[in-house]
Amino acid sequence: MFNKSTSPSPINNSRRLPNQRWYIYPQKPDLAQELANKFNLSPIISQLLINRGIESPEPAQIFLEPESLNLPSPLVDFPDLAVSLELLQTAIASQTKIAICGDYDADGMTSTALLLRSLRWLGAEVDYAIPSRMHDGYGINKRIVEEFHNEGVELILTVDNGISAYEPVARARELGIKVIITDHHDIPQKLPPANAILNPKLIREDSPYRGVAGVGVAYILAVSLAQQLGQANSGILKPMLELFTLGTIADLAPLTGVNRRWVKRGLQQLPKSKLAGIQALIQMAGVGVGAKEKGEDKGGIMPIPNPQSPIPNSQSKNPKSLKPEDIGFRLGPRINAIGRISDPQIIIELLTTDDMGIALERAMQCEGVNARRQEMCQQIEQEAIAIVEEDFLLSLKDDRVLVVVNNGWHHGVIGIVASRLVERYGVPVFIGTYEENGDIRGSARSIPEFNVFEALEFCHDLLGKYGGHRAAGGFSIPANNLAEVRDSRESLLRTRLSEFANQCLELQHLKPLIKIDALANLNQIDRVLYQQLSTLEPCGIENPDPVFWTPNVRVVEQATIGKNHIKMTLAQTIDNVRYTIKAIAWRWKEYCPIPAYIDIAYKLRENTFNGETNIELEIVGARQPNQTPETLLSLISTSNKRGINFTHQNRQYTCGIYKNGSTQELRIKNSEGKVLAVPQSGNIGLLGTNRQDAKEVDISQPPYDSIVQSAIQALNSTEHV
Repeated sequence: MFNKSTSPSPINNSRRLPNQRWYIYPQKPDLAQELANKFNLSPIISQLLINRGIESPEPAQIFLEPESLNLPSPLVDFPDLAVSLELLQTAIASQTKIAICGDYDADGMTSTALLLRSLRWLGAEVDYAIPSRMHDGYGINKRIVEEFHNEGVELILTVDNGISAYEPVARARELGIKVIITDHHDIPQKLPPANAILNPKLIREDSPYRGVAGVGVAYILAVSLAQQLGQANSGILKPMLELFTLGTIADLAPLTGVNRRWVKRGLQQLPKSKLAGIQALIQMAGVGVGAKEKGEDKGGIMPIPNPQSPIPNSQSKNPKSLKPEDIGFRLGPRINAIGRISDPQIIIELLTTDDMGIALERAMQCEGVNARRQEMCQQIEQEAIAIVEEDFLLSLKDDRVLVVVNNGWHHGVIGIVASRLVERYGVPVFIGTYEENGDIRGSARSIPEFNVFEALEFCHDLLGKYGGHRAAGGFSIPANNLAEVRDSRESLLRTRLSEFANQCLELQHLKPLIKIDALANLNQIDRVLYQQLSTLEPCGIENPDPVFWTPNVRVVEQATIGKNHIKMTLAQTIDNVRYTIKAIAWRWKEYCPIPAYIDIAYKLRENTFNGETNIELEIVGARQPNQTPETLLSLISTSNKRGINFTHQNRQYTCGIYKNGSTQELRIKNSEGKVLAVPQSGNIGLLGTNRQDAKEVDISQPPYDSIVQSAIQALNSTEHV
């Protein structure tokens, strides 16, 4: 369980580390200082804003204070919202039966619960149905429409689905049923014949509502309806905001626009939620009572309480505000696990009940199902890795895509495994499993340079159903279009996907990409910096957690914990003072023992243990020191060595370290007077005879990388001339 070792000897320095590519954002110290002065920030914080595309005061103001965002009325931005409200008002007034058709992921289930709660609160007669992942697949279908009709439903409300359901919606209209579609997925060529469609992809691109998920559309509809019926101050809005927050983060919606504003409010509200289901879920997941664990990977199981026991109402045990990671790694996976391998009704009951006993029972079911889901993921991942290592590893550079199919895998969790394989191998992954009829059902996950949906379209003649977007997708394949796994070298699908991948991917793309914000030394990492980072919260999609890097740290101590993780103590000596810090690397056991000296990329995390809270590192990347120019430059003495001559590939050069504003840079000059200026951090240098006319070049790529390496070796080995 816990294997401890001291730092490895230098002989281990050649041991394999994650095969990653690092992108370090170009640093803009002058602009960073300007924004820092304007908003009384640390320059490192304003540099983080710049990295997120915020380079002027107005967007910075909105980002730092989301409540200052000037929101237009949703009635203005959503053309069909007025019609939707009229249909719902009429149905509530006449007690016409309404039915919600949801989806089995966290977004769809929280959307369904949100509208059930709000419509019932407002007096509607409403029920719901969620398609079976196993038997129906995604979205409303004709069977559900027919069942709704037989039950006397006169208004169908889809949530998180329906935008592509032309035939089911047409059938509903034939039966005299009115339909409101609320969805956020991509728009098909032909829209369904619904009475109203609410989808942010149909509104103006610069709308602050553009990035809402399915639960965001449901929230806008429910709040607008409550306001129109004069019920906005009746206590209905807080529960809806909490469900919106859960669904938005769990669905990986971008935390920009109204999402950032509303999620920030919701995270502050969730710890004191009066919803029984959320209280139970928070308690079962252990949020706010100890060290964070990655629920999607570990999901530490908490002691199971008695369902009849009340949840302690001690605010001292609850954080003042949750963080997105509490939902993303704790609450969200427990909700999603139900939709993946169990009955979504469990979540709907959990999030709509006011009975604490029922809530705790359902939360315990979530805990058990999530533990089972984790075991399934681990087993499938191990089996998939074995297939890849045996059959496809040597051909990855030629194929540039992985297609892995096996019998007996649960299609509800293979998407998670696909993500882990992408993380491991750095190529797009298409993973599938056989169904009872012999067809194959699969999931796909991607890297930034590869568009999954376009790849599926490229193979449309080989597929049954398929859908998705740039980063992920789902598909089915008739069995005769894909050979057995051991013979899949001749698979038509593999050949076609490899052809597509070779059109858009270069060899340099076939490594997991780590985007790094800035360099930080260990003496800079303290509670003050960590507290300043809170100005960026909530972090998530399109506003990622800041990633820092530190060169040439020493691994003082390391140990494997749990089944797959490494805990470390790291050290860095600065001005003869040794600084140490604790770190965790999730699912890195295969890299143990870590070499004695490494460059690290990491996020900052707070860890509370035995009542003591410390700042620790969550390692996301590591590489051998002295691999790239910016690592070497950070190790150079600040003595301003200049005029150092060296030879590279039989040509003569002169180099030195010079001040450039508040930082230093390496300058390399050839015999023709052309200068390469290399910044102390980042991969973008300037090449030319003067700075004004110089062009930007990537110094991590040939031929510049080898020239810089030679220059720094000369600087490190030569006394000042």
